[in-house]
Amino acid sequence: MIKPTKQLNGFDWVETTALTADEQQTLMAEYGITDDIITYVTDKDETANYVYDPANNQQLMIVLVPYQLKNTQAPRYITRPVGFLIHQGVLFTFNESRLNFVDAAFQKTAADPDITTTSAFILESMFDLVDSYIPIVKFVTKQRNQLDKMLNKDAKNTNLVALSYLGQTLTFFNSGVESNNDLFTRIPRTYFGVNNSSIENDLLEDVSIESDQVQHMIENEEQVVNRITDTFDSIINNNLNDTMKFLTIWSLTMAVPTIVTGFFGMNVKLPLESFNLAWIMVIVLSIGLIAWLLLVFKMHHRL
Repeated sequence: MIKPTKQLNGFDWVETTALTADEQQTLMAEYGITDDIITYVTDKDETANYVYDPANNQQLMIVLVPYQLKNTQAPRYITRPVGFLIHQGVLFTFNESRLNFVDAAFQKTAADPDITTTSAFILESMFDLVDSYIPIVKFVTKQRNQLDKMLNKDAKNTNLVALSYLGQTLTFFNSGVESNNDLFTRIPRTYFGVNNSSIENDLLEDVSIESDQVQHMIENEEQVVNRITDTFDSIINNNLNDTMKFLTIWSLTMAVPTIVTGFFGMNVKLPLESFNLAWIMVIVLSIGLIAWLLLVFKMHHRL
């Protein structure tokens, strides 16, 4: 969707959402946007990046934001790109994943009377987009605490899977925010950063600081989730070892009466074969050997 051009304080803004093939052709035909730029902004796997094309007087900036996967049993998130393009003085925004909070951030920035340049619009919007990670990380923290309590009582597979989903979400977030931080670090050396005013430089610094704080939150939570996962992996492995040890000892003790009765069940002349109560002695012998075997295991700390 290409929304009608909006005239803001000092520049025009064209907002787009989930462009179709025909709408992509419209942007190239009516505004002269190159095919390479269209490819960048419609690629849902694109990383945070800055591209400057002096020949066409256009600057492209892409940041990564949270995106919730649909049709999953537990909430799972990855990251998706949001694009900003300054083309011949006109600002274009690209929300290819139809994210409501992205549209809300754009509208909030557009309503700010202090935003009078395309650079200020981009940086102010980026601040809100960076902050969009925070409520999800807090949600992950809450879910992690609940899972930790449940796992301490009973480590069910569903809870372990849910914990792994949290770890996957944090891994995607950490990678996305790190990519954003690399972009913010590089911007001051680009054409975009060199031509910023002091106010815009302050906005860039605010965005960089906020993104660093968000990354620290994600890294800390990721470490905690990984520690919990490792702990319960160790517990499960220990429980499995205990189970295997019990089954091994049980099978060995059950082998004793089999051996004894098998010996006395041979169809050859044997001791005590004429004694009527010999079967009681066989049982006592089996029990004695089992007790001796268990005592040996106990002495060697196998029980």
